[in-house]
Amino acid sequence: MASSLDNIKNIEELDLSGKKVFIRLDLNVPIKNGVIKDDTRIKEALKTIRYALDKNAKVILSSHLGRPKGNLKEDKKEFSLLPVGERLGELLGVEVLLWEDPQGLGAKAVLGELNSKKILLLENSRFLKEEEKNSHSMAANLAKLTDVYINDGFGALHRAHATVAALPSLIKERGIGFLVKKEVEVLEQLLTNIKRPFWAILGGAKVSDKIGVIENLLEKVDGFVIGGAMAYTFLKAQNITVGNSLIENDKVSLAKDLLKRIEARHKKIILPIDHVVAKELKANTNTRVTQTAAINDGEMGLDIGPQTINLIKSEIADAKTVFWNGPMGAFETAPFEKGSFELAKILSNLSAAMTVVGGGDSVSAVKKAGLSEKMGHISTGGGASLEYLEGIELPGLKALKGSHVEPLKADPEDIDEDFFS
Repeated sequence: MASSLDNIKNIEELDLSGKKVFIRLDLNVPIKNGVIKDDTRIKEALKTIRYALDKNAKVILSSHLGRPKGNLKEDKKEFSLLPVGERLGELLGVEVLLWEDPQGLGAKAVLGELNSKKILLLENSRFLKEEEKNSHSMAANLAKLTDVYINDGFGALHRAHATVAALPSLIKERGIGFLVKKEVEVLEQLLTNIKRPFWAILGGAKVSDKIGVIENLLEKVDGFVIGGAMAYTFLKAQNITVGNSLIENDKVSLAKDLLKRIEARHKKIILPIDHVVAKELKANTNTRVTQTAAINDGEMGLDIGPQTINLIKSEIADAKTVFWNGPMGAFETAPFEKGSFELAKILSNLSAAMTVVGGGDSVSAVKKAGLSEKMGHISTGGGASLEYLEGIELPGLKALKGSHVEPLKADPEDIDEDFFS
């Protein structure tokens, strides 16, 4: 069966020696008051960077960070890659030069200084509106700095942005890094090399975010577990009262149809049979556990209950493959994180199963429970992994397969020379 990596070179197949190697990463890490709270994505990028340095490449790094609001003065404080560059320098033992212009204007002057102990990090690509517009002009400027293009930012592959899609189309020598290769190969196993029973565990707020995944996995999985706020839309589709719980009213009929299609294929589906409820979503508020799936008026379902946890544990006990994306409750607010923690424990004990965890809150639950080492694979890209499992061709991979396009001269009107003045 064809692989989505067919006709894409990996970094080991490219000549990097003495070349200017542009590496698009996903260094979108949580930062508060200038302090990095989780450096996992930075650490996952190290293998590819080190390989390029060992091959005597001149390394230029690019990444986005957060969602800048368009106020440059404030954005520079909140969304600068400066803390990321400092952490990279510590981990790699190299000097990291942060270049303030995301498209590298003027950076040619320092490229000659780059070596195995000095690398260039371009400032947050989303500081420029051209990034999200997939600007050919921005890409053309970056192409002037690039002999070899490497994408190792799995979490950004589903974005048709200038540094992800437009730029690689301008570079003849291009490919993927070690992280992207690993991520895609693991996800391919979930679609083509399935060890059964295969369970998909989906949570989070919206059914609409997971429709494509459910539909594409419908013929592949043996069962679904549905938790989080999206479960209440499914429960309402079964005419079960859900009180004031968050639901998508315009998706109830769709949920009803999905339930029928799952049942028609004789697949199992686990929905919550009890809940942790409260009158409002508030830290350390008064809660109670329902005895059934029904929720009273005036109450909100905010986590799965102990009966549901036990049901999940017994049903997936013989699983050989599990994909989990999305928390089981309002994970960010205590005491509604317990369901997600308990699910992490259940998966950690499935010693015979391949467990793949994707999505920020799911990954956070696993890490906070101290169980990340017991999972088969922790994905660095929630949105990218979901779209891949939906069967969508990711723009970042598509660009690496496409025909090479000769770069045009950038349009001077697209270049804001006063951007950081």
